[in-house]
Amino acid sequence: MQNLRVFGLVGLGVVALMSTAVLTVSITLIAGAILSATLAFRMLTLRQKPVPVHARRRDEAKPMRVWNDGRGTIIDM
Repeated sequence: MQNLRVFGLVGLGVVALMSTAVLTVSITLIAGAILSATLAFRMLTLRQKPVPVHARRRDEAKPMRVWNDGRGTIIDM
């Protein structure tokens, strides 16, 4: 009778240990997936810095005209 009780307690201990390990691994995987998704979202939605565009004349005979129409600067070359 004593051996049967020991086997039962050992079995319960193994089941408790395995369930704790499965719970820990699943929580770790869920946290990793959430953090990875957050990082990917932030990388994809970052605003790019505007790069200045340098205007050059193609023809010296025509003067370059620059004006602002209220929505942005227009450069006519």
